[in-house]
Amino acid sequence: MRWYWYLTGVVVSGFGTTAMWLVSGIWVKSLTGSDSLAALASFALWAPVLLGPLLGTLADRVRRRPLMVVLNLAMACLLPLLLWVESADRVWLLFAVLVLYGAQGSVHDAAEQALMANVVDEDRLGTFNGLRMTANESMKLIAPLVAAGLFAAYGGGPVALLDAVTFAVAAGVFALMPVREAPPARPESRNWWRETAEGVRLLRASRPLRPLVATGAFTMLLAGVNGAAIYAVVDEGLGHAPAYVGVLYAVQGVGSVLAGLVSGPLLRRIPERTLAAVGLALFAVAVGVRGALPYEATALAASAMIGLGMPWVLIAVMTAVQKEAPPEAVGRVAATANTLVMAPNALAIALGAGLVAVTDARVLLPLLALAGVAWAAGLGFRVGNRPAGRDGWAHGTAPSAAPPPPAP
Repeated sequence: MRWYWYLTGVVVSGFGTTAMWLVSGIWVKSLTGSDSLAALASFALWAPVLLGPLLGTLADRVRRRPLMVVLNLAMACLLPLLLWVESADRVWLLFAVLVLYGAQGSVHDAAEQALMANVVDEDRLGTFNGLRMTANESMKLIAPLVAAGLFAAYGGGPVALLDAVTFAVAAGVFALMPVREAPPARPESRNWWRETAEGVRLLRASRPLRPLVATGAFTMLLAGVNGAAIYAVVDEGLGHAPAYVGVLYAVQGVGSVLAGLVSGPLLRRIPERTLAAVGLALFAVAVGVRGALPYEATALAASAMIGLGMPWVLIAVMTAVQKEAPPEAVGRVAATANTLVMAPNALAIALGAGLVAVTDARVLLPLLALAGVAWAAGLGFRVGNRPAGRDGWAHGTAPSAAPPPPAP
């Protein structure tokens, strides 16, 4: 039952986070009139992901549940400062809070994965991660409507306060989780850089994790280019106004909710690598179909398939990290994996914008599909496929990390 408490916290905080993510760019645009500054609002939230390995080290130095409580309370106290952002000359404060918001999210995600890896049975990690994905995606279907309505009626301040309240409630839920944690093992050297490097080394040393993380990164690279091309699909292919993009994303969200619900049962029958390969193949085929067959029915069906396939890759990576990484280093390994998987998406959006300017989407997207299917086939037929476990380190050696903490 303890992880149901956690999922409740995810739903509550996810609602506020999605609302704030949507409103931040609109808020900047409304105050400054600048499209580039509005785009930078999203970048400010994403930028700390690049420091994931460094930030994730904190999650392995302290107890994870108290850390999650403190991080949520800190954001609950910080967000009301945005009530002061009432003019263009105060937008700097919004950017500063967004950067801290992103950093908090990186540490929190690492702590979450590390905590759950130690309190959820290994054979139920896939189910848990799938339900976590479902909870997050469900909020993405509801929160934007509430946030847009609040902003239109009252401005950005009330949305920031709503987000602060959700952080405070999430902190209370996490504090009530019936979880017993042993103190983290104290490493021989309390050197932050050395501990961070150890997380990177552990990821590189794991034979099962390397291809999975690479697949996650490649999937997000394709997703970034696909996202940049979606307006061309809607405009040139379907002949709709740009607002129709919202319809495609809503259908994609429904697919993602379904992906989270079925991933647990699937991972009890197939290894993470197989789920990632199937997810990437499904995502790639859907991208190609949406580009090559510009009809409304195929576009909607392809959006649902994209929503189904892409989360399977991410869930497979997350579950494998939780199973493979040593308990005392899950935070660092998870944060490193998250950086490697998510960073290509931001770079690919810029790359995709350039490619769309010189290449017809009906050509570009099928080419992406071919690349994705080829990668998925290579992953699926990779020699030596075996279930994940904490013994899959390169050369058959155990990682040179601190010993695991004693059982509670």
